[in-house]
Order: sequence, then C-alpha cells, then structure tokens
Amino acid sequence: MNEVISPLKIAETLTALWSPKIVGEVDDAYVKVAKLQGTFTWHAHDDEDEMFFVLKGQLIIEMEEESVTLNQGEFFIVPRGVRHNPIADEECLVLLFEKKTTLHTGGVLHDKTKSIEDQLNQN
Repeated sequence: MNEVISPLKIAETLTALWSPKIVGEVDDAYVKVAKLQGTFTWHAHDDEDEMFFVLKGQLIIEMEEESVTLNQGEFFIVPRGVRHNPIADEECLVLLFEKKTTLHTGGVLHDKTKSIEDQLNQN
C-alpha cells in the first residue's frame, strides 16, 4: 500500500459506531480509524498496548485508577493489561494503532465486538 491516506477523511465516511476500519499496516500492527459515540465496554488487552489518537472531537478513557480526556490532536497509550472503557459524549473520530493480535474488546465478547475480518471490510 503505497499511497497517501487521510485518516480523518476516511473516518468521516464511516457510518457504524465503535466499528474500526483498518486503513494501513506497520510491521506487525494495524492502523485503524473509527467513529465513536456513547460508551464502549470495560475490557483489557493482556498482551498489547493500545494507542488512541483523536482526529476530531473528544474522548474520555476510563481506567480503574484514573481517567484521561483527549482532545483533537492528542493521543494516549493504554498499557497492556489495563482495564479501560472509552467514552465519547459527542461524535468522536479516532485513529488507533494496535498489534495485529489485538482483539477488539480484549477477552470480553460484547455486541460491539468486531473481528479482524469485519475491520478489514468495514465501510
């Protein structure tokens, strides 16, 4: 994939909430975009860190020990094993950077859980 990509433009076309779309690969990691609104679900990724970069809007990431608020242009890395719950009070567009082995909702199966195949084929 040798092309210029605008994560924001791609994220703006998404219709499904909490359903990441894979837009690139870097070594053993996927670059994803997603449209978020509302509350996701508490989960953890036991063996992988997860990076959230806010393209537009605001994102709150609840964790058991603290919460962080991210505004446009800011990112936060949730360390592996840390239970977290993303919340977007208003529509929020994000870029995610995750290892290819990262399960969407960690070990929790939820109605919002998306497989890698779903993420590759997301429109």
